Parts: sequence; C-alpha cells; structure tokens
Amino acid sequence: MLLKVVVLMLANLLIGLREGLEASLIVGILVAYLVKIGRRDVLSKIWAGVIAAVVLAVAVGALLTFGLTTLPPAVEPLIAGIMSILATGLVTWMIFWMARTARDLRGNLRNNIDKHLAGAGWGLVLLAFFAVGREGIETAVFIWAAAQVTQNSFLPLLGALLGLAISVTLGYLIYRGMVRLNLSKFFTWSGALLIVVAAGVLVNGFGDLQDIGIFPGVNAIAFDVSAAIPKESWYGSLLKGILGFSAVMNWGQVALWIAFVGVTLSLFLRTSLKKTATETTQPSTRRR
Repeated sequence: MLLKVVVLMLANLLIGLREGLEASLIVGILVAYLVKIGRRDVLSKIWAGVIAAVVLAVAVGALLTFGLTTLPPAVEPLIAGIMSILATGLVTWMIFWMARTARDLRGNLRNNIDKHLAGAGWGLVLLAFFAVGREGIETAVFIWAAAQVTQNSFLPLLGALLGLAISVTLGYLIYRGMVRLNLSKFFTWSGALLIVVAAGVLVNGFGDLQDIGIFPGVNAIAFDVSAAIPKESWYGSLLKGILGFSAVMNWGQVALWIAFVGVTLSLFLRTSLKKTATETTQPSTRRR
C-alpha cells in the first residue's frame, strides 16, 4: 500500500520539483541582482508579484478541480480531454523554452529589471508576476491533468507540494551559494522524463475524447494485459502514473503515445545536447 502511494506521488513530485525550481531560480536571479545594485527598496515589489502569481496558480488549480464537477456529465469528458491536451502543449513548450533560453536567462532578467527600475519600480511587480505566473499556471494545469490519469486527486497534489517544497529549498540554497547543482543536466534529464509523463497525459485526454465519440475509427483494442497487470497493483499504478500505460489500450492511444514520445523526445535531446556541446567548447575558445 505504501509503495502504491509513493508511485502515485512520484510523477507529480517531479513536476513540482522541476517547475518549482525554475520559478525559484527566476526569483533568486531577480532578488540577487537588486541586492547587487543596491536597490533593496524595491524588493517588496518582486515579492508582491510572486505572491500574486502564486494566488493565481492556486485559483486556476481550484477552478479546474472543483469547477468541472459542476458541469453536465456529457460535457465533463470533453473539457477534461481538451484541458489534458492543453496541459501537454504547455509543459512541452516550457521544456523547449527552458532548453533554448536557460543559458541567457540571467542576462534577460537583468535587462528586464533595468527597464522597470524607473521611479518606484512598480513595473517589477508585473515582471515577477508574469515570470512566476507562467510557471505556476502551467504547473497547476499539468498537475490537474496528471491527476486525471491516476484517478486520484489527493496523492498527486501531495506529491506536487512536496516537489515544490524541495524546489524552494534548493532554490534558496543555490541563491545562498550553499549548493552547487548542474542545472543543465538537471533540466535535460527532468525534461526528458516530463515528456514521457506528458505523453501519458496526452493519451489520457485523447481517451476522454474517444469516449464521447470524437476520433472514431481508431478505438479498436490493441492489447489487453489486465490479467498480468492489474489496475490496482503498484506496478500498474507506476506504469499508469509515469508512462500513461493502461492494461487495455486501443490503437489510437498506442500510435499517439509512440509518435509523441518519438518525435518530441528526439527533438528535445537534440536541442539539449547541442546546447551542452556549445557551452563545453566556448571556454576553450576563450582561452585560445
């Protein structure tokens, strides 16, 4: 039973850890730069934007969790399917965005701070709000969609909160210089794992739309291994929560999972490895 609980929390812990660390690093960069240039007087503006972004993310999560329960039964699968596909798109876009811009993230944020420091610095509220709010909304939507895969709301949320707590702690320790983390490798490996998790969310949303008659003609059963992999088993929960694998899947779901993981993961690894190779060769170029 304990193992099954851990399994149900695992994927969402990863989501909370990665997305929370991105947000923590952004806040750390903003705060460190303001302290460095002697503008502690506007730090409150940064924290106001961060708090507003967190409130918005919580509101989005609450709306998805409780708002959909008021919809007619015929409409709920349609909205759930669309939101799952949207969540997959959001997290995939963010993974690639971080892979492309992580190297220049510090410089971009500092430039934005310089632009908003005029006067009382109220523009910093919006800067922090949009920077953190983007991560927060994406996290809320994706955690909700991942919870639909496991048909459990509490444990995925608990896993995500634990991941967020770890990420905030790591972000603070990195800011204080007490921990050194190879962020390039972390975001590469966590991004690859999230693509696999996202494939499960995508397939689950696709299945919701199939249930109401959308995408007909691809719902013939591809395999049924429910006798070997019971839905209630810990390994069944692991496959469902991490890979989106169900003991019974149709050809449309199988083809979609393979296509999404194959194309997206290949492009992501190519982008990440190319960026890593560039970062590795540049110091030697400077020495020459």
